[in-house]
Amino acid sequence: MTGIILAVVTLYRDQVAGGAPIFHVSDEEQLQQTAFHLEKIMDAMAHDLQNGTMILVRH
Repeated sequence: MTGIILAVVTLYRDQVAGGAPIFHVSDEEQLQQTAFHLEKIMDAMAHDLQNGTMILVRH
């Protein structure tokens, strides 16, 4: 079984492109808050890529 990336939350606009919705945020606190709010709304799991980007995945 594979996961589906539902959204991306990032600090860095120039490092992310693709087919999922991308949310650009201005600081680490907003990155965490946005990812965890979307996690609940989308019934997904947030994964921190440790590079200023988090992905939301439905497993």
